[in-house]
Amino acid sequence: MTTHKSEIRDNMRIDWDVPITMDDGIVLRADIFRPVADGKYPAIMSYGPYGKGLAFQEGYKTAWEIMCRENPDAVAGSSNKYQNWEVVDPEKWVPDGYAVVRVDSRGAGRSPGYLCHNDARENQDFHDCIEWAAMQPWCSGKIGLNGISYYGANQWRAAATQPPHLAAICVWEGWVDNYRDSTHHGGIICVFRKNWQEMQVKTVQHGVGEHGKRSPLTGELACGPETLTDAELIKNREDMWANLIKNTMDGPYYRERSGDLAKVTVPVLSAANWGGQGLHPRGNFEGFMFAASKHKWLEAHGGSHWAPFYTDYGVGLQKKFFDYFLQGKQNGWDLQPKVQLQIRYPGEKFVLRHENQWPIARTQWTNFYLDPANMGLNTPSNNSIKTITYDAMSDGITFSTPPLERETEITGPSALKLFVSSSTRDADLFVILRVFDPAGKEVLFQGALDPKTPIAQGWLRASHRKLDKARSLPYRPYHTHDEKQPLTPGAIYELDIEIWPTCIVVPKGYRIALTIKGKDYDHGLSAASLSNMKNPMNGCGPFMHDDPVDRPPDVFGGKVTLHFGPQHAAAVLLPVIPAK
Repeated sequence: MTTHKSEIRDNMRIDWDVPITMDDGIVLRADIFRPVADGKYPAIMSYGPYGKGLAFQEGYKTAWEIMCRENPDAVAGSSNKYQNWEVVDPEKWVPDGYAVVRVDSRGAGRSPGYLCHNDARENQDFHDCIEWAAMQPWCSGKIGLNGISYYGANQWRAAATQPPHLAAICVWEGWVDNYRDSTHHGGIICVFRKNWQEMQVKTVQHGVGEHGKRSPLTGELACGPETLTDAELIKNREDMWANLIKNTMDGPYYRERSGDLAKVTVPVLSAANWGGQGLHPRGNFEGFMFAASKHKWLEAHGGSHWAPFYTDYGVGLQKKFFDYFLQGKQNGWDLQPKVQLQIRYPGEKFVLRHENQWPIARTQWTNFYLDPANMGLNTPSNNSIKTITYDAMSDGITFSTPPLERETEITGPSALKLFVSSSTRDADLFVILRVFDPAGKEVLFQGALDPKTPIAQGWLRASHRKLDKARSLPYRPYHTHDEKQPLTPGAIYELDIEIWPTCIVVPKGYRIALTIKGKDYDHGLSAASLSNMKNPMNGCGPFMHDDPVDRPPDVFGGKVTLHFGPQHAAAVLLPVIPAK
């Protein structure tokens, strides 16, 4: 019989390495933190691959130091000994009558098995862990899911399996569509997943054993008691990058790893980050819009990817949501407006505002036409019949509004219509929405990971231009990514490019600009770095698109021509928000 250690410390009853047996016999391991007093408590659960025995402070040193320095309330009121990356701090939840359950996912940390992220097996494991917890003598039978990124994204999939005892989910900066949100932006592969598996996952794979870290709390090896050879570890995990390279189009591989929002019926709090370009905001907006739940709320904030979750603001919002749905407290959450936005201003200033819809109902959808005569963005259309050609791997071309005559708020998704020809059989379009101050200096913003980002980005591979007419919206084109349609060099093609949602109040006298190029944005300033990221960050964070296999220079390094005129009315559709 498998046993586990139980103790009382820091006013919590803690069960370490509790076994949870799956239907195929694999035993996953969980740490459980709960009130000392006997009773039945609702549980906040997380399931993921980052190793429950690895301290936040040790595994993500620079992120921790930045949070302590810039968001001191995130670490106040806790010893922080039990902090793990991207999951709740039990010292802030157990005193309020919650059990906190952290499960190492199959093949990661203390849980053995084959490491394969986001697949059907993992979804079933998560479902079964939820039902297991609900049956424990200390549990009230109500389970809530909470966590950031990986610990948010897998909530969409777990909720879609409809575990009977799942009562609510809080998806904090978690993608939903594996292809569009995560691995292929506009059909262009993002190298983040390759580096992520190298830097954040392999290092805590079950079987790393003596080559990994020890838990500072239990003294146990964070990656399990056995130490496997490199060959054994490789055999025990999916080669994710090889599968991403092989599966260039959307299909069964990505659908298995995406949330079926039509089956998500539990109450949802979906929290997005305006600066999460490349992974974190799109899924939260899509999830809020299309989840089948009758009880769903959207929140959007700025700041770093990790800190807002732990601040008094973040924890307060999460607790109010879960207190209502898991503990039955009549705390007014039922009166909470459906949309809570931190409206962004230059200088990292945010102003809280509530709305009742997303996109905002009073949005004035405004076409800003690209004018080749003066490289302008103008609200009246132009009739200039002209072409502009640029080298795909150059800095591209930029169109700009005149200095704004009044303060202008842009909040919501955007879309760009272009008419394009290429010197080759394909072209990648990188679209960057930007703001410049009266002196001509670009206004950059704290991104989720990169501290200097533009206000919004969009991407499209021209051969992936086919639209799903049923799912496309004027402000959010939806591409099928189910077949390649190569270009005939020199022929003109109409492209609709999705630009991910953003928020910025642009002051009077500033300019809004749009850059079109064939490579990733680079601000040209000093780069930033994080200990858990492989490369320095130049404005896109780790979400780069420079894989030579996916982007051979003979195809994507050619010349791209933009076409203008009455038959080629190129324009960016922006969500202009009038004052209430």
